[in-house]
Amino acid sequence: MKLKSLLALAVVFAGAQAAHAAPPSDEAIAAYLDDYKAGRVSKGLGDDLSLEDAAKSRDKLAKLLPSVVGERVGYKAAFTNPAMWERFKVNAPQWGYMFSKNMFKTGDKVTSKLGAKPLYEPDMVAIVKDAGLADAKTPLQALQHIEYFAPFIELPDAMRESGAVGPALVATNVIFRGGVIGDRINVQPTQEFLDSIGAMTVVTTEDKSGKELAKGRGDALLGNPAAAALWLAQTLRTSGIDVKPGDILSLGSFNAPVPPVAGTTISVKFVGLPNEPKATVNFQ
Repeated sequence: MKLKSLLALAVVFAGAQAAHAAPPSDEAIAAYLDDYKAGRVSKGLGDDLSLEDAAKSRDKLAKLLPSVVGERVGYKAAFTNPAMWERFKVNAPQWGYMFSKNMFKTGDKVTSKLGAKPLYEPDMVAIVKDAGLADAKTPLQALQHIEYFAPFIELPDAMRESGAVGPALVATNVIFRGGVIGDRINVQPTQEFLDSIGAMTVVTTEDKSGKELAKGRGDALLGNPAAAALWLAQTLRTSGIDVKPGDILSLGSFNAPVPPVAGTTISVKFVGLPNEPKATVNFQ
């Protein structure tokens, strides 16, 4: 699918919505936070929510989460890979907040029990250079406002016995728990650089066995990772949030999330870029 078509789909929601349940109460959000803090399975915040009510729930939860997972450090784009839309019953990207406590460096040891139902997925982050990112008109222009990119292994927490989709995921801050940031990829604001991050191959491996676990392409994220960063910055602005220098923007998953296994070493490598930058995590 062409980039223009993907970006158009990213800002268009499906037609009229059916009747929805009442938004989560403050008591329900507090109970979910208790489950999140304890790392135990939760009943979630409802399955029949409107996107509007889900977003309100996300924002309320985000005001409480710093007491558990530290200060806000950025924002997470979700569902920027259209291949995931059917799986998660969505027709456009969504977003959540990122926090500091469980943000790791490449090569760190991380428990395989980080949360109630921990997962990992191959991802990518952009580090914001300035708030002008939201003013860019094209992904090429967006590069001028990004300090650098890096491979990222997100560590979400599904939390529930049965899987949640769509607004139910948005309500729980798109199940963010933490992640591992890899090697720095310095930005060159050129068409050649833009093309290279779209054409790169994203390879996930288990390093001890040498087994390849998954493979994707840079253009899986709304046609280009820079397009995903631009979408996120512009969407945040419509919610009254301007990105600032140093903000971490998680751009979306290249492949479906899977549970970690203790004793494995997982790497996500960007093949096709100079020096093949990667992020690595050692699950304990």
